[in-house]
Amino acid sequence: MKRNLLLILCLLVVLNLHTQNFADYFADKTLRVDYIFTGDADHQSIYLDELSRLPSWAGRRHHLSELPLEGNGQITMTDLATGQCIYKTSFSSLFQEWLTTDEAKETAKGFENSFLLPYPLRPAKIEITLLSPERKVTASLKHTVRPDDILIHERGTSHVTPHKYILKSGNEADCIDVAILAEGYTEAEMEQFYKDAEKTCESLFYYEPFKSMKNRFNLVAVASPSDDSGVSVPRKNEWKQTAYNSHFDTFYSERYLTSNQIKAIHNALAGIPYEHIIIIANTEVYGGGGIYNSYTLTAAHHPAFKPVVAHEFGHSFGGLGDEYFYDDDVMTDTYPLDIEPWEPNITTRVDFASKWEDMIPAGTPVPTPENMQDQCPVGLYEGGGYSAKGIYRPAFDCRMRTNKYPTFCPVCQRSIQNIIEFYTNK
Repeated sequence: MKRNLLLILCLLVVLNLHTQNFADYFADKTLRVDYIFTGDADHQSIYLDELSRLPSWAGRRHHLSELPLEGNGQITMTDLATGQCIYKTSFSSLFQEWLTTDEAKETAKGFENSFLLPYPLRPAKIEITLLSPERKVTASLKHTVRPDDILIHERGTSHVTPHKYILKSGNEADCIDVAILAEGYTEAEMEQFYKDAEKTCESLFYYEPFKSMKNRFNLVAVASPSDDSGVSVPRKNEWKQTAYNSHFDTFYSERYLTSNQIKAIHNALAGIPYEHIIIIANTEVYGGGGIYNSYTLTAAHHPAFKPVVAHEFGHSFGGLGDEYFYDDDVMTDTYPLDIEPWEPNITTRVDFASKWEDMIPAGTPVPTPENMQDQCPVGLYEGGGYSAKGIYRPAFDCRMRTNKYPTFCPVCQRSIQNIIEFYTNK
């Protein structure tokens, strides 16, 4: 009897830690932490740039010390006095993608990165780590934040960027808040931007499970003006003065559209509740990019905008991996074949049980031949994560593989649903 009572008490203690109360540790404000990631292919470092305080917190208020996905980097906040973990988040970064390029073997660079954390009531220690594809720590930094520090920059109390809600399902405490930012729109083009933001909302909620869970989202259009109309296309020697200096040809890939002006992006959003960011570019040139827990950036006026914005948001919001591959590329360095990728929709079969093994019907051939795609909507199809061999995807086709496919596959849908529920279910 005493043993049973002890087990019950231990269970209650664990459950209490698991369901920590947000208000016990945090104010209803946001701590924005700006870092500089620097280095080359051999050595990386993290430097603290600036701390900012924003007027409200739009992030989750539950599952505070849990991670929905591992990511390529993680941030942990602990209470300085007790050492208790009070918040965790994960991310990926453009810097880590750059480390795989030939340029990173020859020179060093620095990349801006900004992260949103709940504002601690008491001094807290923050640790940020970068992880290699082999899941080893390549760089880390620890620093202490004191909430009464007079040098924490107060932002968002004045000079808030003009904005209006495209979708308002509830308050920021209960919903997932997505900001749609204007890139390459002049002041005179803001009405067009608002129309494009409406189109973004319609495009995103065309796809399941976003469609069925639309009432858990708020979308706000933020009219950040640019001096020039359009965005930069370096291969055409076209350079524009825009709000976030985005450009195609990132890492010399024609369709890769990104921005390294991360602080400018977040400064434009100060004073507006947001958790996730979609940047729409005023251009007809094809391309885009999506980085987990950083941003989606895509061309607003290309005919493929609708599937592309959903695909890129699948990266930045859902942490999904690319399922396409190149037939003449047997293996890339992106995913070591002896490590299970953290992305939920690709596998090296090192730990397939943690992925979608439970969704494959009995009798399905594993690996699944491509000529059985009609009989096997969920299987184990070889080719994904840019490699034709050794990496597997859940379905023959999916929104994360081609623009022509009309839906996310069942595995991607389940993964996105899990993320939405993580942010919104108490």
